[in-house]
Amino acid sequence: MYSSTKMKKSIFTEAIKVVLIIQLMLSASSCRNFLNIDDYFDDEFNIDSVFSNARYMEAYMWGAAAMFIDESQTIRYAYTPGPMACDEAFNGLTGGGSANIYHGMDFASGRITPDFFGDGSTNLNQWGRYYKIIRKCNSILQNLDTPKDLTTTDRLRLEGYTRFIRAFAYYNILVDYGPAILLGDEVVDTNEPMEYYDRPRATYDETMDYVCGEFEKAAKLLPRAQDMSTLDFGRPTQGAAYALIARLRLIHASPLFNGGPSANAYFGSWKRKTDGVNYVSQTYDEKRWAIAAAAAKRVMDLGVYKLYTYAADENTPDLPTGVTSDPHFYDAYPEGAGGIDPFRSYSDVFNGEAVASINPELIWGRNTDYISGTINQGAFPPSMGGWGRFCVTQKVVDAYLMDDGRTKEEATADGYYSETGFTTEPRNFSGYPLNAGIYKMYANREMRFYASVGFNGAVWQALSSSTNNNHTADYYYQGEDGRGGVTATSPNYPITGYVIKKFVNPMDAINGTGARQIQKAYPIIRYAEILLSYAEALNNLTGSHTVELDGKQYTLNRNKEEIRSAFNLVRYRAGLPGLRDEQLESSDEIQSQIERERMVEFLYENRRYYDVRRWGIYEETEQEPIRGMNPDGATKETYFQRVIPSSSSFLTRVVDKRSVWVPIPRDEIRRLPSCDQNPGY
Repeated sequence: MYSSTKMKKSIFTEAIKVVLIIQLMLSASSCRNFLNIDDYFDDEFNIDSVFSNARYMEAYMWGAAAMFIDESQTIRYAYTPGPMACDEAFNGLTGGGSANIYHGMDFASGRITPDFFGDGSTNLNQWGRYYKIIRKCNSILQNLDTPKDLTTTDRLRLEGYTRFIRAFAYYNILVDYGPAILLGDEVVDTNEPMEYYDRPRATYDETMDYVCGEFEKAAKLLPRAQDMSTLDFGRPTQGAAYALIARLRLIHASPLFNGGPSANAYFGSWKRKTDGVNYVSQTYDEKRWAIAAAAAKRVMDLGVYKLYTYAADENTPDLPTGVTSDPHFYDAYPEGAGGIDPFRSYSDVFNGEAVASINPELIWGRNTDYISGTINQGAFPPSMGGWGRFCVTQKVVDAYLMDDGRTKEEATADGYYSETGFTTEPRNFSGYPLNAGIYKMYANREMRFYASVGFNGAVWQALSSSTNNNHTADYYYQGEDGRGGVTATSPNYPITGYVIKKFVNPMDAINGTGARQIQKAYPIIRYAEILLSYAEALNNLTGSHTVELDGKQYTLNRNKEEIRSAFNLVRYRAGLPGLRDEQLESSDEIQSQIERERMVEFLYENRRYYDVRRWGIYEETEQEPIRGMNPDGATKETYFQRVIPSSSSFLTRVVDKRSVWVPIPRDEIRRLPSCDQNPGY
């Protein structure tokens, strides 16, 4: 971002000039929101003009917000390592080339260094961008009293948004880079001697407390979700601030950052050079789990958010019979799984069917073209105009339960799950067509599997196209969508045999007469995460703790009924039985269930990458070879075999403790002698 010859320019410096740029909305479909604004300032004219009136100041604030990269941009030209950097996703485009734009693949293969962050205008070097946002926010906070036409109400509103924007910049630093250099409200001067800019990083705990504290301050000034117009979808609310605090507090309580073996193994010797203090605490604190539980419960107690559900109709499949493990399974939702369509209740959240601006599950989200233009493009079969290479791994497929709630291992004994043979009858449920002749591995699976994963033989409806619709994916070797096929030239084929289908609407088509795609919204954080976070935090408590938030006291312990209630809401929405009594007796078993649930519930939502790290199991999960079906198989007998595909992408993945975080750019470390690099770099 900065030339190494300009030694006086640091991450904190920027030209103090701005110009007002008026940007008119070009399309009625583009909602005005937090990251999609009508007008904003860029750096050109004297900054004094920014604060001459209320309108200019607000425009400058939204201009700072517009500097964040679209949160859905986690796959191609990604700003964060994302799904491709963990065990849930893959693509056949090999790393090591001079123009690789899948930065998660670069990260997983060890190519990301303090000197290289990936090719393209957007890459993993976002450290400087975040500090530029922070400086803009600090300038606003310093000048809130300057515009004479700014009312007290508007001043408080702008302060709330600005604090949220600044906190969100620090949030991104914290989760991707680790401890930050905390500036507080300081507007760092320009053109000062180099020594002026030099300062150490805060510890992880100090950064965490500061970011959560700023979100707390912002929440008191931000509007409530129920007071927002649908036209303001995407702008942060009080609930969004509280939800991000809940996410951060869960991370803070997790093994990697909360003392114990994981924290010691990763960070035991990492100390700040200026005073010898450990960057990451080496002392376990159980109360952090109580704080995380209280933060999640606060969001739940708002009474604003709930899981999206779609009422059952004549197309809804019946719940599987004979389930006895959960006496409430057949009760009406939310007490059980009855009365809703589990396929549509889940799929409509992501494919554009549920109106995002009024969806009570989306605590914070944003409209985006990236899903249709990149994620779905990368998933669609090549014969339909896609790339066919945004893959899901066999590990993910194996994690989905059967529709009666059993694991595939439990269902093997009576033949309900089988990896031998193919189905003989077609099915059509909830508008989802399932052909006959499907590999039995994919039969009788839970609804989230069908809503999320495209497999060999799956139907791509593409109903908006009158000439290229209801296509059955052909991933066999030399099949039209498979390796060596006419349309699927390398690397445009699903190297694992599976692609992400989660964001595809039945109407979506890329080519053919009338082809179009439905507008999508990306969930930055949704209510399902809050429920599972609450259950996880409670499950890790061994004693009783009292926590105070906003003047309200929360007394928390490992309340099994509270764990059951929160967890089961997610399971019931998916059409699955809830937790069994014997499972609730074991905290290890519940943790295992939560890990499985989060893996499938948040597939391709950029949670798995952070989860395996905070749990301290990153090395364990990444050591397992990535597997899929055999892309060199030209027949059913040869294709449907578990293999480790022969691709350098698979073989060059590097498992290293340093991969917990992205490195800080080397140029910044050189300019700031007191700033320590992340361990391992």
